[in-house]
Amino acid sequence: MAATFHFSLVAPERELFSGEVEHVIAPGEEGQFGVLPGHAPFMAVLRPGALTILNGATARRIFVRGGFADVTPDGLTVLADSAVDLADVDVARVAADLRDAEDDLKDAVDEAHRRIAQAKVADLRALQDALAA
Repeated sequence: MAATFHFSLVAPERELFSGEVEHVIAPGEEGQFGVLPGHAPFMAVLRPGALTILNGATARRIFVRGGFADVTPDGLTVLADSAVDLADVDVARVAADLRDAEDDLKDAVDEAHRRIAQAKVADLRALQDALAA
């Protein structure tokens, strides 16, 4: 049996995962990083992207919209701003939402609305990229 460590993924809506895992790959602000059993303690800021949980031949991918990762001797905890299991995402719905957000960006009448629309477009593009990978 492969070595494991405890991993928890928590978003404001709910806890998406809690259990023993072999490996987690996370989208860090400074680049993607992996955590294995016995990893040195550290904290990292997460960027929007796919977080991958690996157990043997099984992989589960969850899209996180930023947050923090905390590696301790007890394991890894991710506090995500928001998270959704990529297996539950409707690809067509994301494409439609992205088109709507791009239209909103084109129609923005002031800087405040433009910033909100740009953030939504960036978020949906990151989700679309995670789905395509």
